[in-house]
Parts: sequence; C-alpha cells; structure tokens
Amino acid sequence: MDSEEKAAVEAAAADYIEGWYLGDVARMDRALHDDLAKRTMVPDEASDAHVLRVVTKQRMLELTASGGGDDPEASFGITVDDISGDIASARTVSPEYVDFLQLVKTPDGWKIANILFRMR
Repeated sequence: MDSEEKAAVEAAAADYIEGWYLGDVARMDRALHDDLAKRTMVPDEASDAHVLRVVTKQRMLELTASGGGDDPEASFGITVDDISGDIASARTVSPEYVDFLQLVKTPDGWKIANILFRMR
C-alpha cells in the first residue's frame, strides 16, 4: 500500500470523524462526496422487518453544524483496509460508532462515497 495514498485516505477519514466530534462543517464537507450514502440498519416501526436508513451529505452537514458528536475530547481509531487504484476502504471506531467507509479518489482528493455504520 502506497504510504502517501494511505496517509491521504487516513486524512479524509480523520476529517469525517474529527469533523463530527468537533462540529466542524468545513472538515465534514471536505471529507464527503456530494453523492454520499450513509446507511444503518434500523427496525421498521410498521413491521417486524429491519430497513436501511439513509443519511445524505446535506443531512450530515446539517447535523454537524448543529453540534455533531459534541465531544472534542472523543478518542477514535482509523484503519485503512485497502487501496486499489482510485478506490479505498477504511474504518473508523469512535465512542459511539463503528463506520465502514468506501472512498473514491477525485480531482479534489479522496472523498467518502459510502458509509455503513452501527452504534457501539
């Protein structure tokens, strides 16, 4: 794994998770692809089924602007799992969440295109 690319993927993941806990909209915006799909499995209130709840980039920016994780002292880990050309996968683990990230390399750098997460 190329060390420069790994560092760039880690930086995008850090902008995402640190941006969340610091309520830093600029960092969150920089980390996320415009077509982001962030998903988590939740119970469907109308049935016994579970469904994927989807959060968009715009909603993530709104949530971050309203305080995000509101814990500037939160500790977290970032692991880059793989990089293959212009795609990568990584994980962030924070006090509240486990996030599986899929990133794409754009002319503006690495951006998070997909996130599948769960509460810890």
